[in-house]
Parts: sequence; C-alpha cells; structure tokens
Amino acid sequence: MRVPMRIIVAPDSFKECLEAPEVARAIARGWAREAPQDTLVEMPLADGGEGTTAALVSAAGGRLEWRTVSGPLAEPVEAHFGLIDDGRTAIVEVAQASGLHRVPPDRRDALRACSRGTGELIEAALASGAETLIIGLGGSATSDAGIGLLQALGARFLDADGLALSGGGALQDLVHFDIEPVQTRLQGVRVLVASDVRNPLLGPEGCARVFAPQKGASVDEVLQLETGMAHFAELARQQGFDIAGFAGSGAAGGIGGTLGGLLGASIVSGIDTVMDAVGLPQALAGADLVITGEGSLDSQSAAGKVPAGVCRLAREHGVPVIALAGLLGSELDALYDIGLTAAFSISRGPGSKADALRGAADNLALTAGNLARLWGSGSGSRA
Repeated sequence: MRVPMRIIVAPDSFKECLEAPEVARAIARGWAREAPQDTLVEMPLADGGEGTTAALVSAAGGRLEWRTVSGPLAEPVEAHFGLIDDGRTAIVEVAQASGLHRVPPDRRDALRACSRGTGELIEAALASGAETLIIGLGGSATSDAGIGLLQALGARFLDADGLALSGGGALQDLVHFDIEPVQTRLQGVRVLVASDVRNPLLGPEGCARVFAPQKGASVDEVLQLETGMAHFAELARQQGFDIAGFAGSGAAGGIGGTLGGLLGASIVSGIDTVMDAVGLPQALAGADLVITGEGSLDSQSAAGKVPAGVCRLAREHGVPVIALAGLLGSELDALYDIGLTAAFSISRGPGSKADALRGAADNLALTAGNLARLWGSGSGSRA
C-alpha cells in the first residue's frame, strides 16, 4: 500500500504566462488527481522579480497599493507596491512598473526603456510613510542603470547641453549627475535591495551582454549599452562612487549598481528573503519531496533564481527536488550540484510559443500527475 507523502510545491512564475500561485495551483491539481492521499503544500515563490511583492505581502498579512505610473516606454500602467508591518515597510518590485512583461515582444527597445515608473512607485511608498524599503530586482525591461528611477525621486542626469537623459542608450552622453535630492529624500529610510542575480554591471557577465538581448537589444545595441554603462561608472568613480565593483551591480539593467553604489543600499538575496518570509525552511521539516520550477530552466537559473534557492535549502533538509519548466536548457549541472534531483519539460511536443503559453497550466498539471504516478511507484519515493 502506498504511504501518503507530504509534497511542497514551491515554484516561481512562468514569465509572460502564469503567476507563481497559478503555477503552484496547476502542479498541485495534477498531483492530487493521481495521488489524492498525499498532502500538498502550495508555497509560490519569487526571487526579487515578478511576484515578490505579492509573496511578501501575503506572508506578512499586508496590503497592496495601486498607482498609475510610467511604463518602460513612458505609457501609463497600473502597478502596485506593498505595505507590511503596519505600513512601516514598503515593497517595490521593478517588474511591476518597469517589467519586461509590460512591453510586447515586437516593441521591446533596450535603448529607450526607462525605469522611471519604478521611481514613481518608490515615491508613492515614501509618501505613505514607509521607513524601510525593500526593492525587488528582476524581470526588468530596462537597461538604463536606474537613472530613470532616480530622476523620479529628484536626481538630475544631464548631457552636454544640460538636457535630461532617458534610457540606457543615452548613458554615453552623460556629462553631469546630481543625486543629492534623492539622498535627502531617503534620509532616515533603510533601503534593502532583493536581487535575483549576482551579475556585475560590466564585462562578459554584465547586464548588457547577458540580459539586454532578452530586452530587444541587437549586437550593436549591446555594445552601445556596455559603453554607456562603463562611461557612467567612470563618472561615478570620479565622484567617489563605485557602481560596478560588487556582485549584483548588474541586476535589473544596472539598477543594483545604482542603488548599492550611489545610495548605499544593502543588496540581499531575493529568493532567500522570500523563502524566509513564507516559512519554507519550516515547511521542509518532514517533507518527502519539493517541486519547483520556472518558465525556462537553464544555466542562469543557478545564479540566484528560485530553483537554485529551493535546491540549496531543500538539500540542507535532505529533501529531493524536482523542477518543471516550459523550456529546459542543456547545462543544468550547476543545479544538480546544489541539490536538484531531476528536471522535466512540460512541453507535449512541437508547437508554437503561443500554444505553449496557452496550454501551460494544463501541461503543468499533466506532468505533475505523471510524476505522482512515478514517485508513488517507488521509482523516486524515499518511502
């Protein structure tokens, strides 16, 4: 007779498709259909990117506040920030106002995209009386090194004609910047940056070369962004600031470097912050299996993303981990090394991306159901 098991379902969102709670719900539905005697604990996660605010607000019993702010290409969007601890702590995620999901694939423009809307959300959070800011980095459409964010808070970034700059493509024209108004605005406010990656601002692993192509940048535009960011970093160095010399400075198109290097914000692991907040360490006690996942599982997933955080934590508790993804990369050794047991694609076969996105929830449920049958047969179970 099959021994009932306790399964923790702790995925990230599937970008441009399903939010993390929807992913968790689909996996649990599929597993429960085949193994109704098992206990399923849904714990949707985020790593600083999309869904971070909702996860932290839900865990702390806080609330969401909605505002109309600037989107990545300056169009108005409805976005939220979170308030917890009786309003003393605010959570603002870059993905809300400045996220890649805000721009259709055929309109993505890494040179023009601006982070101003994130700064507008931060200003709204400060106006509410927040004393601590948790800023989630990840899922951005921008590569402007955060100058738009800071401009919304009063900073000035000017070219040789004294005109305000906008977008990462303009960084190479920067001749003067003044962040004193932002420093004054944030006086007495504690700023924590929850990052999903540890990439530096510049170089082969920097934000322009690694992430800008996903945001619509051509080969030539990647070089332009890299040149502009290097120019900004040099101007900052001349004023006594280091925006490029630390892990995570390349997060969210360079916002990590700006917040950490110019404003002295503390950069922390986004996934660790969320896992602690939702109580995943406690939930793993006595668990038989963890199912995690994200839309695309590849070599980048091991660098601060949800699956990596889940694998490390689960290994500490001796719990095996299975990951589900829409797309599997070929280099998963880094994840196996930190605790991943196996990974599976939910794709049923060749098809269009649109079909894959539409069918993601059903495909997650089907794959989870098949895993329940396999795990319950004794092939994977520790029972």
